[in-house]
Order: sequence, then C-alpha cells, then structure tokens
Amino acid sequence: MDSVLPIIIIGTGLAGYSLVREFRKLNREVPVLMLTRDDGHSYSKPMLSTGFTKGKSAEAISLGDPGKMAEQLNVSIRNFTEVTRIDPDSKTLYIGSEALAYERLVLANGASVNALNFKGSNHPNILSINDLMDYRGFRNKLMEKQRVLIMGAGLIGCEYANDLLHGDFQITVVDPAETALNGLIPDFAGQAVIQGLERAGIQFMMQSFVKEVIAHEAHLVAVLNDGQQVEADLIISAVGLRPELTLAKSAGLECQRGVVTNRFLETSHANIYALGDCAEIDGHVLLYVLPLMASARALAKTLHGERTQVSFSAMPVVTKTPACPVVVCPPIEQNGKWQVERDDINITATYVDRSGEILGFVLTGECISAKQSLVKAVKGIHI
Repeated sequence: MDSVLPIIIIGTGLAGYSLVREFRKLNREVPVLMLTRDDGHSYSKPMLSTGFTKGKSAEAISLGDPGKMAEQLNVSIRNFTEVTRIDPDSKTLYIGSEALAYERLVLANGASVNALNFKGSNHPNILSINDLMDYRGFRNKLMEKQRVLIMGAGLIGCEYANDLLHGDFQITVVDPAETALNGLIPDFAGQAVIQGLERAGIQFMMQSFVKEVIAHEAHLVAVLNDGQQVEADLIISAVGLRPELTLAKSAGLECQRGVVTNRFLETSHANIYALGDCAEIDGHVLLYVLPLMASARALAKTLHGERTQVSFSAMPVVTKTPACPVVVCPPIEQNGKWQVERDDINITATYVDRSGEILGFVLTGECISAKQSLVKAVKGIHI
C-alpha cells in the first residue's frame, strides 16, 4: 500500500497546536508533521506578559516539550528546523537541500516583531519578547536590573509595564502616539489607561520615541526625539508585530498585510492554508486569540474533509492591565459615534449607528463588568 503523505504544519505556536488539537478530535490517523524554527514547546502566549507577576519561569509556562506534544497529539515534530522554500506546484517544501512532500500544507508561522533601527539599537540589553525562548532570555536579563524602559504603549507594552509593577522596578514607557493602546481604543479610553498606570507608579512619556541608545558600562541612556534622556538597565521593544510573509511570498502566494485567505483559510494556491497571526482572512488581520481559535476549529473540519468557513461574532479583546483593565470590541464599521459615560478612569463607551444599534464598545476600570451584556448587544456578525 502506498504511504500517505502528511499534512505539514509550519509553526508550533498557539495556532499550530490549536489546529492539531481540533483536528485530532476528528481524525487520529492522518499523519501530521509539524516544523518549527524554535524549541517547539507548547505554551499560551498571553501568559508571557503576566509571567513575572505570577512568578513563572519559562519552564513553568511551558505546557509540554516537543516529545510530550508529539506523543499527546500523535504527530511528528521537528524543532529548530528552518523551512527555506516551498514549491506549491510539486507540493514540496525544502529544508535546505532536504525535500519533503506534503498532501496539504498549513502556514501557522505567526508574526515577527517590528524592528526599530536607530544608533545603538543592536545592544544585547534591548530586546523584544515574542515567544517562550524570548521570555526565557528576558527573565534572565531582568535579574539585578532596576530601571526598565519600554518602547511602545500598545497592548503588549502596557501589559509588560503593569506586570513589572510587582517587582522593584522603575518603569518608563515611551510612545510617539498621544495616548495608550493607540489604534485599538479611542483616545479618551487610552488616556484613562495612562492615568491608571501612572497612579500605580509607571511613568509615561507620550509623543516621544527613542532616537539613539548610548551604552555605558553599567547602564544605557536612551536619547529621545526631543532631546530628553532616560537611563535604563534594560529596554523592551514592544512596537508591534507584522505577519510573517517571507515563505509565502517566495512561494508566489498572494500576500497583502498577511497571507491572503478566504473564509475557508485557503490561500491563493490549492492545498495551502494559513491561520493565526500570519493570515489575512477575507481582508482582516486578527492578531488575537479568539479569532485564532475560531479559525483552528473551522480549518480542522476542512482538513478532515468537511469544507468549513470560519465565522466571527463579536470577540472582545481583554487587556491584562489590572491598574486599569480594558475590554474592547472595536467597531468594524466607522459610520457611527461614541456615547461615553465616565467616572474618573472608569468608562463605559458604546459605538452606535444612526438607529442606535451598538457596533462596538470599550470598557475601562471598574466598568469591565458590563462585558457580557455588551457582547450580546453588539449588532450582528462582527466581521
């Protein structure tokens, strides 16, 4: 009997492992090979920005090494393995000169951090945290440090700032925007986040960015665009992510902001799919957990033979910033207006259309308790 070609999944992050878990609920027999350039541990990425508060080492955050995951999911896993080329026409991928044939291929290789390029930006005490290996290095470098500068007041930057409040750190956050979580929440809510975190002891320097880092023997000096200087022992770069597109582009797959797919997670080439942070699904790049899980469930059915579209209802984003927690369901349609109720940093704001239908919402502080009722009230399908 001819051997069955495997489904190959590139990536062992939350997208890859979630897909395999869902697929194995439906099919235990079809061979699956997972390839990853990192260590292949299974972990929950949202845990990284709360790990310090919880006293979690990288080992404690790991849910299983590749050996454990391979046995648990009945798959083969090759870690520290770099896929160098995909040939869609022959349904073959290459690891250097090694060729691997596949039946179907799934791109679940996530997103890369945006890299800033300024004088001194390559110093080893300037780091980004995008996976478990990064987190391990971060925790090692954090030892005996006191002053931490965070570049970026987005979701990840604010979460790490809040997390480090539970240590004896002096924390400064810089960002070129006027308010925190710019692009995710409206300015009035972003200002509430800054107020809450400042009261907890974090310094914000908004409309500022690092132009240069000068290394001294024991510390770094960040020179900002306005000439101000910030001394730091460690600098965290949290300036956003971009979908990983290198392999897809070289294979000739259609890419825009992400690897372009339809709602079946099908790319522009037959038998190749994409999900998670690398994918642009029907025009949307959704770098959050809930759409990833919905995508994994739908694609698992498709791979099992039941071609299934992914659909998204209202899926709120919840920040891990206890000093001023935020729940946001960003409105996709921009033809309405915000209705805002505010008491200090506690905000309930709904985005309504002309008929009064709720298209989205943002809650901050003590008002996040209204999350469930507002999720139910959001009009129709979110995207």
